[in-house]
Amino acid sequence: MVGFGVIEVFLFFCVVCYFFNKNRTDDMVDVISARVQDAFGTWRLPTNVQNGGENTRPEERISTNQLRRVGDEHRRRKAYIKDLEKKAIEKNLYEIKEATAPTVSLPEQQNHGLACRHCAPSTSEVQLDPVERRRDVKNILTITQHAGWRPDSTIFDWGGWFPFLAQCIRLKKSPYPQVSGTVLGSERLRNAIEQAAQEAVTEKRQTLQKDDDDEVTFDENSYYVEMLRKHEKRAKRLIWDMRSKLSDVMLRITSWVLYKLLPCFLSGVVAHPAQVEMLKAAAAKSPKAPLIFLPLHRSHLDYILVSFILLNNDIRSPIVAAGENLRIPFFGSLLRGLGAFFIKRKIDPVVGKKDVVYRAVLHTYMQEALKVGHNVEFFIEGGRTRTGKPCMPKNGVLSVIVDAFMDETIPDALLVPVSVNYERLVDGNFVYEQLGQRKKPESFRSAISAIWHILHSRYGLMRIDFNEPFSLRELVKSFNRLSPDPFRSSDSLTRRLQHNPSSSSLYGTDIVREEQRSLVDNISRHVVYDCASATAVMTTNAVAFLLLTRFRDGATLSVLAEALDDLRGRLNGVKDIGFTGDSKDICQYAADLLGPNMITVEKRSSQLFFKPVTMIPNVIELSYYSNSLVPHFALESIMITALNALAKEFERRYPSREFSVGKDDLFKACLDHCDILRFEFILNKPCQQIDKLLNETLDRLRDRDLIQIPQVMYTEEQKWSRRFAMELESDDSDDDRHYQPTNDEMVHLTSNGHCERLVLMSVLAPYGHTYLAVAVCLRSLLGTSMVESEFIKNCVSEITSKVENLECKFGESVSTDSIRNCIKVFEKWSVIEISSCTGVRMISLGPMFDNNSGIDNTIQRIQKVVPF
Repeated sequence: MVGFGVIEVFLFFCVVCYFFNKNRTDDMVDVISARVQDAFGTWRLPTNVQNGGENTRPEERISTNQLRRVGDEHRRRKAYIKDLEKKAIEKNLYEIKEATAPTVSLPEQQNHGLACRHCAPSTSEVQLDPVERRRDVKNILTITQHAGWRPDSTIFDWGGWFPFLAQCIRLKKSPYPQVSGTVLGSERLRNAIEQAAQEAVTEKRQTLQKDDDDEVTFDENSYYVEMLRKHEKRAKRLIWDMRSKLSDVMLRITSWVLYKLLPCFLSGVVAHPAQVEMLKAAAAKSPKAPLIFLPLHRSHLDYILVSFILLNNDIRSPIVAAGENLRIPFFGSLLRGLGAFFIKRKIDPVVGKKDVVYRAVLHTYMQEALKVGHNVEFFIEGGRTRTGKPCMPKNGVLSVIVDAFMDETIPDALLVPVSVNYERLVDGNFVYEQLGQRKKPESFRSAISAIWHILHSRYGLMRIDFNEPFSLRELVKSFNRLSPDPFRSSDSLTRRLQHNPSSSSLYGTDIVREEQRSLVDNISRHVVYDCASATAVMTTNAVAFLLLTRFRDGATLSVLAEALDDLRGRLNGVKDIGFTGDSKDICQYAADLLGPNMITVEKRSSQLFFKPVTMIPNVIELSYYSNSLVPHFALESIMITALNALAKEFERRYPSREFSVGKDDLFKACLDHCDILRFEFILNKPCQQIDKLLNETLDRLRDRDLIQIPQVMYTEEQKWSRRFAMELESDDSDDDRHYQPTNDEMVHLTSNGHCERLVLMSVLAPYGHTYLAVAVCLRSLLGTSMVESEFIKNCVSEITSKVENLECKFGESVSTDSIRNCIKVFEKWSVIEISSCTGVRMISLGPMFDNNSGIDNTIQRIQKVVPF
């Protein structure tokens, strides 16, 4: 209290002194002003300094107010420049350390997923301009002040004080009509209900005949009416549970909440403004064609943030196909308001029997939504990827889109591949699922726990790329032009394939013609390939890939940074690199973000030493981030692994001779490897020829001095003979002729590329060990059958024991996804047969392989893709 009184007395004394000496103070100011004017009498004010709206005359002496105005102008200019510098720093989202500005700019050549000019040549009018593709990305979470809310002299600048609220209020309002009533009254659904009722009557009759061989008393008409009512009630319940309740109010509220919550755990959500403008241009060009967004699926946050970006850029939010497992209390209603419509993971509850009512409800709901103008979003892979690399596409929902175009429900559709990537996965990892454990079902409690954990963690950047849209009309025209079809109609503008709609099948909608099924499959594979090619490489992807393929035993910071520089240079212009800055800073940033459970950092001899944690299960989680880059190097790894296998065989046969192999023999071995990995990777687009890509891969390896192809000199007669022979062997109907390798072009291994070849073989080596373990486990099926889940557990145990016994150094080979893919390959080869018994999948060996010799041949075939 004493101190407070002293302060009051002191302030009062200062005020009294001010008023008492006010006249003397004014005199001192006048004296100082006069002296300043004498010193700078010839100084002219800038023309932009105004007095009462008029420029100050050059001969006029400077007053105190004018000096003060000049000072204020200088301070405002200085503050403006400082604000611009701050914005420039914030705009650079890839700054690894705030105190050190990055010295490396974004690559000049970016690959953001150009639409295929071969499949959709007419879409080039709305594609992203090459100059626009080099524009800087933008953090959509950063809003300073919207242009529509700038203050003036009379209006309070509440938009400047509350920019996120102003942004959410400013959003363009779009109509989101409900279609549930239309679905219930559709002819397709009525036919499906009648079909289901008739099937129920037939089943009842057959059941009674089995129970009583004598006289069967059964009123079919009354039972049929009863079944009609039952399935009508079920159809209403299904559409009630499935429907989306997309709400403009809910979207705005959620947008404001996301602006507040996302910065708590994400350092930024990055997108290209030019890509958004491209989507607007495409939608404006075809206003009646819905946008079909097809993202790769990594996290539950994917669909929320895709809708968030579209909404805040005045693009109509889509309805989103979500798994029924997400229809949990509160969160299910929230997702429904944001556009989610819930579909079953398993359409048919009884194996071998189609649920025609559910299929008709889903099919009709989607078609009616497309008809009224809804945009649609669904994940072409189905569920989230468990490995970090793209999964094989699921074609069911896409077939409904194609069917809607075929029966002219919609005039066209714009398919937009969407690439999503995270520096660190937001909603956990899938390690325990890869170890064979069951997936834990979502619940309200688990959702709350996950949100709480997320808000108290750090996940770095999220990157979303909207790739260039495909016109479905153009794809169909291209497919009909390139595929031989004797039934093609030349009168139709789109040359549509023959179509016979039915309600009994979701995939392909009971396609009568195999060509339409092939069309859907080609589109889906094309989309997945484009999404994977356009996915940006994040810091954690690059560092994890280097550590698992090149430095499994660890490396110093300088060595790791040098390897990262080399990787960035190799990817520049081919893949979009989602970061800039000094490589040393990037390595430390990525290791800190992933944490010591995946990357250990210690100091050795005054240098930082980075080492991946290679024990199970940690290495499985680290491989998730590395696998984003694996598809890019898959063909190079396949070719080097094939060369390695051929070299081993050559050395065994001719130990004293130097290894060389003909190009056609090499390509044959590569194609065999591609066949083994057919369910792991999509190595080429449907419109590309794999042998042409192998030729390009061979050229790249030769340019990097990993292989050598001596040039053979020919005489003019020999050149003419070779050209003539190639023309005779080539197909005249093939417009895209490719070079056919011949035996006299030999491939040699260089002496100085050994280390780099080992790195490339390490890229796919984990998959080879997984497949080899599955082949070895086939012996447990000799003369018997086994439940598929038990067989997978045996395979996981086999791989784990090999890792523990140091027979396999790749702990990431423990992967139930790869085991299932290997089972699909063996089923394709007729090595195994899969049957269903009371809803349980059973595995047994095929007749030709139910012996030791058949299994040995399979093991030998797989061993070719196991380099070490």
